[in-house]
Parts: sequence; structure tokens; C-alpha cells
Amino acid sequence: MAQLSSPPPNPGPFRLERPARQTAPFVFASPHSGRSYPESLLSRTRLDATTLRRSEDAFVDELFAGAVSLGAPLLAAQFPRAFLDVNRSSAELDAGMFDGALDVPVDAPSPRVAAGLGVIPRIVRDGAEIYRGKLKSGEADARLEQLYRPYHQALSALMEETRARFGVAVLIDCHSMPSALSVPDIVLGDRYGASAAPALTGYAEAAFLRQGFSVARNSPYAGGHTTVLHGRVASGCHALQIEINRALYLDEDRIAKRPSFDMVRARLTRAMQGLVAIPLSLLGRPGALPQAAE
Repeated sequence: MAQLSSPPPNPGPFRLERPARQTAPFVFASPHSGRSYPESLLSRTRLDATTLRRSEDAFVDELFAGAVSLGAPLLAAQFPRAFLDVNRSSAELDAGMFDGALDVPVDAPSPRVAAGLGVIPRIVRDGAEIYRGKLKSGEADARLEQLYRPYHQALSALMEETRARFGVAVLIDCHSMPSALSVPDIVLGDRYGASAAPALTGYAEAAFLRQGFSVARNSPYAGGHTTVLHGRVASGCHALQIEINRALYLDEDRIAKRPSFDMVRARLTRAMQGLVAIPLSLLGRPGALPQAAE
């Protein structure tokens, strides 16, 4: 059974690993692999450790760690997705989860929020309610201020820094997906061509196929808030979401690495090596590509 360890003192909202010198116009991000569970969550959850961790993209930051050796930075959230989901708009909040009026902007209810999967989730992946009771209204602002904004500010800074250096910037948003959906090994999400140049998605698909992965595009995952935010193709910024099937590397019942973990990580690193070698001419330059549809 999965265990939850106490978080280290002041773990910070994210971990940033940089190469000695950035040689590729890529930024890798792992928003859902955080494993530092705050006491404020553990003391109020009705769930056991294994159930609580089912929302994690467990060990995805480790799977994609090879990006750093290939000359690209890797940003990984430290906090768990069950506590805060940075792949949502900050206004995707369920006001009914709190014991008073919120002091932060709240969007009109969306299907995701109604389902319990807003920026502060009400449920884990399997539909189990996370909390025993309502949260204090001030927690929404605290989580957004202390975790959400620092993560997105760091990601935006990395993208701008990369674009300034290379003329273009590519965000690879790294995720995992449950095997129960009968999905292929890899799903590439580019918002149906809106968040990344078609050449980039095609190059990525070819790189994964060469390593023996089966690949699909945009189904069942086309990209989330992060790809919407950073996929500005006409400005030279591309965003591609990568989902990897958990059955390849994870015992989903125990939230533990399979014996195949190291082999899968090596195959992913070789695929990334092919991907980051994409000629910059295929990514265009600012103003060279039509405005992406929103």
C-alpha cells in the first residue's frame, strides 16, 4: 500500500532542474507529480494514502528527468494534485467547498468544477471525496498565492527566457493517464493543432514511434489550461501535452514503480533526444505562422 511521508520543512512550490547550459529550445514541466502532502490536507482528508495518491501522475518527473541531460530545464510541482491542480484556471473554483465567501475571482460553474475537478479538487480520480468537511474560505487565496502563482510565474519565465535565447520556445507538459481507459502508450495533445505547429506534433509522434510506443493524438486528452496558456504559435511559443500510459511503468493499485520503470525511462529519454533535435526552421519564427484558434 502507498505511504505518505511528512513533507520536508519548506519544500517550496516547485523544483527546477537546469542543465549547465540550455542547448535546446524546450522546457519540460511536470505539474501533477508532486508528493509533498501538507499536514493541512492529511489532517482533514477522509481518504487513505493509496486512494489520495490516485490523482498523482506518480513519478512522471523522474520519467522525464532525462530532459536535463539533453539541454532543457525541467520544472516539477512539489505539492500534490489532490491539494491544488495547476493545470486549471485559477478561477475554476467550487465555492460550495468553502465555509464563506471567497475573496478571489470565481468563474461560472463549468462541467469540470461541477465534477469536483477544479483548481482545488473536491474528489480524487476515482470520484472519492477528499475532505471531511468544508474548507476555510481563506484557503483558496492562500493556495493560489503560495503555490499556483509561483509555479506559473516560474514556467512563464522559463518560456520567455527560452524564446529570447532561441527565437522560439516549446513547452512539453508531462502527464500520465490511467490504463483503465484502454488508451495507447502515448497521447499527444496539441489542442487539435491550436497550441503547437503541426510539424512539432508530427516530429514528436515519430520520435515515440521509433522507440516502440503506440501513439494517438488529442484523444482522449487534447491539452489543458497549461497548453491554452502557453501555446501561442504566432508568437513563437508552442505547447504540447504528453500523456503516458501508467500500465507501462506503474503498479496502479500500490502506486509503486514496476520493474520496467528504468527501461521505460530510457526509452522516453531516447524519444526526447529525437524530439529536441527538431530543426528550428520547422517551428517557425514569431509572426511566421497563423494565429492559433482559441
